[in-house]
Amino acid sequence: MSEVMPEADGLAQVRALLATGRQPSMGETLRVSLVEVDRGRSVFEGRPDASVLNPMGGVHGGYAAAMLDSACGIAAHSSLKAGQAYTTLELKISYVRGLTKESGLCRAEGRVVSVGRRVAFAEASLHDERGRLCATATSTLLVFEAQPSP
Repeated sequence: MSEVMPEADGLAQVRALLATGRQPSMGETLRVSLVEVDRGRSVFEGRPDASVLNPMGGVHGGYAAAMLDSACGIAAHSSLKAGQAYTTLELKISYVRGLTKESGLCRAEGRVVSVGRRVAFAEASLHDERGRLCATATSTLLVFEAQPSP
């Protein structure tokens, strides 16, 4: 996202991306969309379908993990200063309820816990369309100086 307004802070970069109608590419792959962003907070929505099922017919755990990682990451990104970037160092997921094709529209909400000079901490929760908690995550993210695009 730093290629969109590299001189701007993280929140302005994410808002600029959304203003163009684009989505983070991983979200396009999984049909998951960033729908809200504020400083230190993000919300992704997705509707699991047959394309994300595991061999047992449930939604693959990686789908929930990707939504939660994205929510944590964009929440952290929205808190960065101009010239900073991040990468996930650790992601811990707790699965509470399995997702199915019938889960409906799922929402992953990420929140920043703390952003320091080198490390950020974020958490996220994933709910199904009925508002039931399905998974939670905590994330540790490395904050570093962004490299200019070639």
